[in-house]
Amino acid sequence: MLPMQPHLDLIKQVVPDVKTIGVLYNAGESNSVFSIKQEKEAAAAMGIKVVEATASNSSEVKAAADSLVGRVDAISVLTDNTVVSALESVIKVCQQNDIPLISGDTDSVERGAAAAYAFDYKDLGMQAGYMAAEILGGTAVSEIPVQFAEKLQLSVNPASAKEMGVTLPDDLLSKADNTF
Repeated sequence: MLPMQPHLDLIKQVVPDVKTIGVLYNAGESNSVFSIKQEKEAAAAMGIKVVEATASNSSEVKAAADSLVGRVDAISVLTDNTVVSALESVIKVCQQNDIPLISGDTDSVERGAAAAYAFDYKDLGMQAGYMAAEILGGTAVSEIPVQFAEKLQLSVNPASAKEMGVTLPDDLLSKADNTF
């Protein structure tokens, strides 16, 4: 699971005056619903309002992104399969309307999101393997706590961010693990 606080802190770094974040997701994906609930709770604790836009299939993603225009200071896309499958349409909406897009995975930054503080799937697989080894070693599943990804990477796309109306701060760029 992607930890929400680093993701929200990144949004705040990219858009320091952020008051409202738009979130895009498929309400039919239970993992996405759970993640959005976590994101809303963490954002509320920071005084940030969250506006939801849902899409039940990839052909609805652009319309969902369009519905956020004029209502949000940034858009957040986590790892929702439906939205990520149509990410280019979200990127286009963000670039045409000067709305920074912060994603929950590195690949989305390479495709054109402004930034992400996310896990690498290889590292996540290794972490899951260690958990599996515990189970195979006799530890009851109920004794293994839910875990967040342990290793996160900062990925940035300065050119795309600029097309979204923001310049990524130098201190953020200097800390980036990946620049596209």
